[in-house]
Amino acid sequence: MENNVINISTTLRESETDVLHQNTDKYIETAQNVKLYVKDYGKGNPVILIHGWPLSNEMWEYQMNFLIQNNYRVIAYDRRGFGKSSQPWDGYDYNTLTDDLNAIIIQLKLENVTLVGFSMGGGEVVRYFSRYKGKNVSKAVLISSIVPFLLKTEDNPEGRPKEKSEATAAAINEDRIGFLDNFGRIFFGVNIINKPLSTPLLEYYRDLCAMASPRATLQCAESLNTTDFRDELQTIKVPTLIIHGTDDKNVPIEVSSEKTAKAIENNTFIIYEGAPHGLFYTEKDKLNKDLLEFLNS
Repeated sequence: MENNVINISTTLRESETDVLHQNTDKYIETAQNVKLYVKDYGKGNPVILIHGWPLSNEMWEYQMNFLIQNNYRVIAYDRRGFGKSSQPWDGYDYNTLTDDLNAIIIQLKLENVTLVGFSMGGGEVVRYFSRYKGKNVSKAVLISSIVPFLLKTEDNPEGRPKEKSEATAAAINEDRIGFLDNFGRIFFGVNIINKPLSTPLLEYYRDLCAMASPRATLQCAESLNTTDFRDELQTIKVPTLIIHGTDDKNVPIEVSSEKTAKAIENNTFIIYEGAPHGLFYTEKDKLNKDLLEFLNS
């Protein structure tokens, strides 16, 4: 009888733990004195959404709601230095950022995961395969991703000149919020003729970016502009969805996803004609449809 009581109590504790893992927002400690803000909602196979630079998990608002309604468990977190997460002085290289991702997967005991990386977040997706052999991940999605390599070098002549990245850093140091205000317009393809989102929404996304620490903003810009993932793409052995817009001024498709699609063997490459970098909003209905079709396949 006594043993039965212990077993029942253990079962209850395990059940309570399962409940805590879902339908809540929380902080997960991924390293000493580093806690990441994590949203964990829904039931079903887990999908981890990794935000772009210099945004936060809120960028995924329309994808989160849609995927949860279609029976997926959705985990979206703020990268260290961004949103509501801790803002340590260091740790913005891709190895450390990917260690944070791994800690989330371990602590939430996730299996059969789909990793979805937008822009900078594509780097964590790729590095997770090369660094952790893609453990517990069954699918990958790269949206407007910076991989495989943005920097212009002798063997990557289509890349971004170092001087352009230096000018960006200088602009951030001079007037970070002013830089973000202008950056948002390019990000979403806003001009005199084309206004794909309202002014209040554009300002909202700017304010999300402004929440990031200045240090993290600069250090992550350096990481996403200079990290070479070319030799790591071959480590991705799972089905991979690649989505990119042809009018992406922030991460031109020619230097990024076109090359990635040639390097990953098992991939589906969908090109959004005329879409800007921030297609998670401007093309949200099409993106949601393509994501769900890929997840269900």
